[in-house]
Amino acid sequence: MPICDLCHHHCHLEEGATGFCRVRTVRDGRNLCGNYGFVTSLALDPVEKKPLARFHPGSTILSFGSYGCNLRCPFCQNFSISQHGREDFRPVLVTPEQLAAKAVELKRFGNIGLAFTYNEPLLSWEFIRDTGRLIHEEGLYNAVVTNGNFDTRVARALAATVDAYNIDLKGFTAEYYRKLGGDLDMVRDFIREACRTAHVELTTLVVPGENDTDEEMDALAAWVASLSPDIPLHVSRFFPRWNMVDRDETPAWKVHHLAGVARKHLRYVYTGNC
Repeated sequence: MPICDLCHHHCHLEEGATGFCRVRTVRDGRNLCGNYGFVTSLALDPVEKKPLARFHPGSTILSFGSYGCNLRCPFCQNFSISQHGREDFRPVLVTPEQLAAKAVELKRFGNIGLAFTYNEPLLSWEFIRDTGRLIHEEGLYNAVVTNGNFDTRVARALAATVDAYNIDLKGFTAEYYRKLGGDLDMVRDFIREACRTAHVELTTLVVPGENDTDEEMDALAAWVASLSPDIPLHVSRFFPRWNMVDRDETPAWKVHHLAGVARKHLRYVYTGNC
């Protein structure tokens, strides 16, 4: 039985079955993305909303989303697409050519390219590769907003395609990542590899009682600084969502305080949702 090795779940997939992520599938013995070109969300967003603070600030970027995710964060704000599979949506398909043409059409509104976002886009890295090539041919940029919970070969496969990443660094303990269905070591390796070829910014959502100590933020920021003190970090405020409504939103003072802790190591620290 084929094993999908894109992430640490290593799903055993029978012919026609989908993995934990609800996206990767096996057809004729080949590991394929089952949501190639399947669109659930399309919007022209400020680039700062990704968030990317130091990648062409003041511009807009066409943002594309599909469905599926390989994590199970209980606070996911996009759970209506990330935590569902193809059977939950009316099929809407776009080709790489159509999407690239739309990005070009929106240049008059300040569009700089295409962002793959909203769900977990790296599950369909082949679509990013194929569409991203066309985006580059038009002189535009590709950005990916991801949880980074993938084998480094995915980052290497997209090295010539992705110009900017925002990667969620959800915390800095293996235990917390296990709660979310992820693997901290895999995410750290992916961040390290992505920094070799692309502009990288990181986001940490501060969740009360989970990852909100000074000690954890200090360790996280120190590790990021070991890669480069110039990597921007977005420290973001939690609000109750989906399956995590058992606690209040993170106090704004806590977000600002932890951003101050991170600034001991990093030059560019931003606060979000405050």
